[in-house]
Amino acid sequence: MATTRQKAAARRNIKKAVKVSATRRRKGMAPKTGKHPLSSRAERETPSTKFAFPKERKEPLTDASHVRNAIARFNQVEGVSASERDAAWRRIKAAAKKYGIEVSHRPR
Repeated sequence: MATTRQKAAARRNIKKAVKVSATRRRKGMAPKTGKHPLSSRAERETPSTKFAFPKERKEPLTDASHVRNAIARFNQVEGVSASERDAAWRRIKAAAKKYGIEVSHRPR
């Protein structure tokens, strides 16, 4: 259950968010949606070739942030063989080069 202090903080955060949203509207800027850049529908429609692990459809490589995430989480992927892991690393390096991300070494 939320405390009185937590409720007050939540109210302040909501006020701040409303104020920022109104400011963005006045400036003619698009509202922030808060959605992940790759929705579940977009991920389903993404071809398997755009994933580091295409058979499992793990680690999408659709933009620079996803490539950085794939590099960071490379060792956390389970249930893949060593050859699949090697092929995935090659795909990640190619995507990193495409998006201008410097990769110094393969995570261990």
